[in-house]
Amino acid sequence: MRIDEMRKDYEHSSLERSDLSSDPFDMFMSWWKDAVAQGHPEPNMMSLSTATPEGKPSSRMVLLKGIEDHGFVFYTSYLSRKARDIALNPHASMLFFWFITERQVRIEGTVSKVSEEAATAYFQSRPRGSQIGAWVSHQSHPIASRQELEHKKQEIEKRFEGHEVLPKPEFWGGYILKPTWFEFWQGRPNRLHDRFTYTRNGRKWVIERLQP
Repeated sequence: MRIDEMRKDYEHSSLERSDLSSDPFDMFMSWWKDAVAQGHPEPNMMSLSTATPEGKPSSRMVLLKGIEDHGFVFYTSYLSRKARDIALNPHASMLFFWFITERQVRIEGTVSKVSEEAATAYFQSRPRGSQIGAWVSHQSHPIASRQELEHKKQEIEKRFEGHEVLPKPEFWGGYILKPTWFEFWQGRPNRLHDRFTYTRNGRKWVIERLQP
C-alpha cells in the first residue's frame, strides 16, 4: 500500500466540554486509567522534546516514572543530549499517544532536576541489569563498537560483584516537568477531532476548545 493511501478513521469516542475535569492532572489520570484498562502496551511511554537555546529541537521516546508535586517525572543520564538541552533551555514538551483509545495528550512546561535522594531511591529500585546499564553507558556519546560496550559492561559487573545495592552514578538522575499547558485530543471521524487545551493563568487553568 502506498504511504499516501494509508489512513484510519477514529470512531472510539468523543470529547465534550462537560467531560472535562477542572484540573488537567485529574483529566490526565482519567485517560491514563482508561489506557491501562484497555490494555495499551507501555502506556507510560511518551515522546519528550527538548531544544537548544537557538531553538533546534530533538525528540525521543522515554518512560514516565511518576506524577508528583504537580509535575511529570522521568529519569536519564545527565550526559545525554536531552540533559544537555535542558541544562541550557529548560522548556520542553511531552506527547502521549494511546492508539487503542484514540487519544493524545500534549504537555508543555519547564524542567528541573529531582532531588538526589529521590533519584537514588528510584535508581536502586530498578532491576540490577538496568542499574549496570546506566553505569556502562555515556548516553548519546560515540563509541567504536558493540564489543567495546559489552567489554565496559563486563568491567562494571566485575567492579560491583558482591554488592547487593549499587550506588547511583553521579551522571545519572531524574527530572520533573512542571506543566504550563495541556492539550487533550480525541480522534473523531473525518479528521474532525475534539481538542481542548488547559493554559495556566496564575493558580487557575483556562480551558478552550480548538478547531481540529
